[in-house]
Parts: sequence; structure tokens; C-alpha cells
Amino acid sequence: MQIDDVVTGATTDALPVAPSMSGALASARVPAERALVDRRVVFVSLLAVIVAATAGAVAQVLTRLIWLVTNLAFYGRFSAEYASPAANRLGGWVIAVPVIGGIVVGLMARYGSAAIRGHGIPEAMEQVLLNRSRIPARITLLKPLSAAIAIGTGGPFGAEGPIIATGGALGSLVGQVLRTTAAERKTLLAAGAAAGMAATFGSPVSAVLLAVELLLFELRPRSVIPVALAAATATGVRVAFGGSAPAFTMPNLVQPHGEALVTYIVLGAVVGVASVFVTRAVYAVEDAFEHLPVHWMWWPAIGAVAVGIVGFFAPRTLGVGYDNIDHILSADFTVRAMIFLCVLKFVSWCVSLGSGTSGGTLAPLFTIGGALGAALAAGAAAAAPRAGIDLRVGALVGMAAMFAGASRALLASVVFAFETTRQPLGLLPLLGGCSAAFLISCLFMRNTIMTEKIARRGVRVPGEYAADFLDQIQAGAAAARPVVCLSADEILESVRARIATHAPKYAHQGFPVVDAEGLLTGVVTRRDLLDAENPGTRRVGDLVRRPAAVAFEDSTLREAADHMVREGVGRLPVVSRSEPRKVVGMLTRSDLLTAHKRRLEEIDLAERHLDLRIGLRRSGDTPGEGVERGGEGTPEGQGAARARNIV
Repeated sequence: MQIDDVVTGATTDALPVAPSMSGALASARVPAERALVDRRVVFVSLLAVIVAATAGAVAQVLTRLIWLVTNLAFYGRFSAEYASPAANRLGGWVIAVPVIGGIVVGLMARYGSAAIRGHGIPEAMEQVLLNRSRIPARITLLKPLSAAIAIGTGGPFGAEGPIIATGGALGSLVGQVLRTTAAERKTLLAAGAAAGMAATFGSPVSAVLLAVELLLFELRPRSVIPVALAAATATGVRVAFGGSAPAFTMPNLVQPHGEALVTYIVLGAVVGVASVFVTRAVYAVEDAFEHLPVHWMWWPAIGAVAVGIVGFFAPRTLGVGYDNIDHILSADFTVRAMIFLCVLKFVSWCVSLGSGTSGGTLAPLFTIGGALGAALAAGAAAAAPRAGIDLRVGALVGMAAMFAGASRALLASVVFAFETTRQPLGLLPLLGGCSAAFLISCLFMRNTIMTEKIARRGVRVPGEYAADFLDQIQAGAAAARPVVCLSADEILESVRARIATHAPKYAHQGFPVVDAEGLLTGVVTRRDLLDAENPGTRRVGDLVRRPAAVAFEDSTLREAADHMVREGVGRLPVVSRSEPRKVVGMLTRSDLLTAHKRRLEEIDLAERHLDLRIGLRRSGDTPGEGVERGGEGTPEGQGAARARNIV
């Protein structure tokens, strides 16, 4: 928080106190109380909208740049119209095209910036966690350019990863050019990343959820509002360029029931196991490349050899492959073709991504998961033909469950599958299947495909977020009472004598100092009182160096803890708003830790509050029978009494 925030956040405005107290409040240093939003949030939101509009335009440029490279590399024509590498007629020469692209990307990474290597989202997470959301400016140009070359020459990646990374880099760049805090830069970075995803798929809600789950690690109005506005803006840009049709076409579904719904949940769990395998395989390949006796600049070209060979036998594995997802969701492929595509796409993508080239993970995960889900649904439908299992729903669940398991972005995965297909009847199986995949992933995998690389560098990535427990408790409830105050007119010799008695009330490390009227003048520490350089004839009030930093009774412990950090103190006198110099309690760092005891009990302490067996016995008793079998003085009678009290 900036100094301006502390000043404007102080509670001297609109307090129900007498005007004569304004001087006391001005001299006392009080905790800052921040509103949910302020003018800075409005400013950041405007910046986020500008970043999103730019990111939406960049997404269109990058997409057409990929098509341009594809046309040049596979068809020898200069055109920015859509083209799929799958229809090429290069024969064996198709193997050389990805290799050439890998060499170019390697050179760009070596002599441009090594940061262009990788998925896109993990690199953005790394900048948020390690570099205060400051992405080098050159990444804004090099990342999309390298991705266009890698994907346009057949790399089996999605365009969304580089677009997300570019949008994040744009947001970070704006935050570095202007005077912003690290928290505001993080919001702008997340807004740019969400805009990139929304501009690619037209999925604004899932883009916001993805930003929350993978970049922001929080759900606060001051960060969510700019990100949501950015996602909406980028989606508007996409509609302006390409219309409002869903990203993936899919026939209308029917509501699943009974056995079919259970099957989709089990299917999600199986895909969750596959997501664990996929994640481990990617990093196993990456580890293997680390042991190669050549410079990492050549790794993308080596990985591209596998891309070319697989592409020779399965041309549909080359390039982005969004059309493959369309066919899988529409059940246009045979089961054998889907299994074939699933396995070969995985091999091509895994080797290429592990080589450190530039490309995204979402589209390959959707392709692999969708094909696997459809194949599993086909097997289940053959085993139980009357269950009403739909291959298209299986593909939809598999697609989302693979992403949910690999990234652990549960809500983003569910909403993404809905937004990109506009199939509301798929929401129920999506929620069940993705939750099952999420559970399996959490049980069997410590990190995700997005966080494993960062975790290996010793950085702990937040895996969950919750309401701040300290923000739920008021300082007055946690403060120690009664307070041992020292008189400003008292001499040190008298105070030292009382401290020497080792009485518990004088064992504190700090004491409030009050004047003759009992009003707070400052705080002195135990070290000050016992300092040999201070003569015993000196008065306690002479040791007060500055006005006291205080907390109000209704301040939260989070506000009090932040106030301690800003002021560099370990204790705060707690005062009333109506009498801001009247000490009613003393809050220390130990009190902050003690406040967590209730939170730990809620997590760790398992208790039974209702014994149903006693209730059942009571329901069968005749009047007076319970007293004969167990009076109030017996253990059985005491248990019955407790049960009555609880009920």
C-alpha cells in the first residue's frame, strides 16, 4: 500500500467523535481502512480495457501470422487466409518443415530472449511470483513472433498460449511505463492474459476464472473488476472481427440421466489419471533434454524431428488443430481414428514441448482429452447400450477434465467447455467429470503442468485461496485485558523494582504510557525501561519518542497486523473510536498467532456433537425408564443429559 493510501484510509473522516478529539486522532497513528474499491481501481480498470482492446487486436494479428507462415511453409503461397497443414502434399519433406521452424525459434531464444521458450502461462505465473509482475518489454514482440513460426511450421500447439502470454506482457508493460504498485501490475498482467484467452475462444467468464485460479490467486473486487472488464472487451473485439459463433461447433445435446451421468463422472476420473500421466511425461521429456550434450538452442529443432515424423504418418497432428476438436465433439471420427489421433498428438506435443520451443498447452490438452473421452464413452456405450451414453458428451467431458486435471483450474475448465460450445445441457456431466479429474489430480500429483517448472526452482505456488482469517476477527476481541499502563510521571527506579519482582503482569515487552488523566501518550518497551544509560531518576514519559501507533476496537486483525508492519512495532494499544486516547486493550504479535488457534481447530479437531444412539434409546424409553437405568449421577445419565442439552 502506498503512503497516500494510508493517509486517505485513516479513519479521521466521518467519525462520530467530538471536534476536540480531532487533534488526538491526527497525532495517533491508526490502521488504514481500505474500501473494496477506490479511484485507483477505476484507473486500473481503464488501463485494463485499453490493454484488452490491444490484446484482442494482437490476437487477430497473431492468428493471421500463423496462417501466413503455414501457407508459406506447407503450400508455398503468400496468404494470410486460414490453412491447415493437414492437407499438405510435401511427402517426406514435411519432416524438414518443423525442423527449420525449430532452428529459427532456437536462434530467437538464444539471441533474443530465453523467456520466449515454454507454454506461456507458467512463464506469466513466474513473473507474478518472482519478479513483481515485471515482464521484459521485448517479450511482447518476440513471444508472438516465435510462436507464429513454431506453430506455422507444424508445431502441435495452440495459439492461445502465446496470445495469453502476449496479453500478459502488454499488461505488465503498461504497468511498468506508468506509476503503479506491484499489486496493480499483477492485475494488469492478469487482465491482459484473460483478454488473450477471451480473444482466442470468445470465453470471457472462463478467462476471468483462469486468471483468478492461475495468476491472481485471489478473488477481490479491486482485481476481479479490471480483469472482468478486460475479458469482456477482448470478447467484443473478437466478435467484431469474426462474429459471435462459438469457438467449437457441436450438435445439440440431450439431458443425461442415471447411469449415463455416473459414467461421465467415472470417465472424468479416468481422464484425471491420464492428466497425471501426461504432466509427468512432459517433464520427463524435458529432463531428458537437459542431459543432451548440445546447447539448448538446438533442442527445439531436435524436438521438431519427432513432430515431422509423426506429422508424416498423421498430418492432423500438425499445427493448432482446432478443427480436430470440432470433429471430435461432433463424433465425426471413428473410435479407431480418435485413439490414433490421441496417441500421436500426445507424442508429438510432448516431445516438442519438452524441447523448450514456444507454444501453448490448451489446444493439445483439449484434443488429447476429447479424443480419449470419446473413446472411453464409446467403450462404455458398447458395454451398456441402454444407458444412453453419448460419445459427444464423453468427448466434451474428456476435453475439460484433461485440462482440469493437468492445470487444476476446475471452474475455468467447466465454464470454458460450456462457453466454447454453448451446450448448457453439458454442464452437469462437465461438473461431475471435471471434479472427479480434479480430485484424482490432487491425490496423485503435487504440482501441475503449469507449476512444476516453477516449483523445481524452489518457488511455492499457491494451490488454493481462502478468506483471510485475520480479517474476520476484531482487534478488541483478541486484545489482552486488563492493560498494565505506566504513568508518564513515574520514575524509572520504581518501574524497574516492579519488573524485578517477575510478576506476570510486568513480563510484557511493551507498556502503554498514560498521563495524569489516564490518556495515552505513547508506548515504551521493556528494553527502554531497563536500559542502563537511562538513569533511575528519569521519568517514564521522557522515554516516549513518538506518538503511539494504535488500533481501534473494531479494526480487524489484518488491519492491525499490516499496521504493525508499516510502523515497525510489535504491539499496539487498542482504543475506542469514541475515546481514541483511552486504552482498552493491548494487542501483540503473540495475540495474532493465538487468533489462529480457532482456525486450526476448525481444520484439525474432529468432534461428535450429536450421539444418535442416545437419541434412539431415548425414543424407545417409557416415562421414568431413563431415570431408573441411568440417573444424572451415572455416566449414562450424564450422557443423556448432554444429548438433551445439545438437542
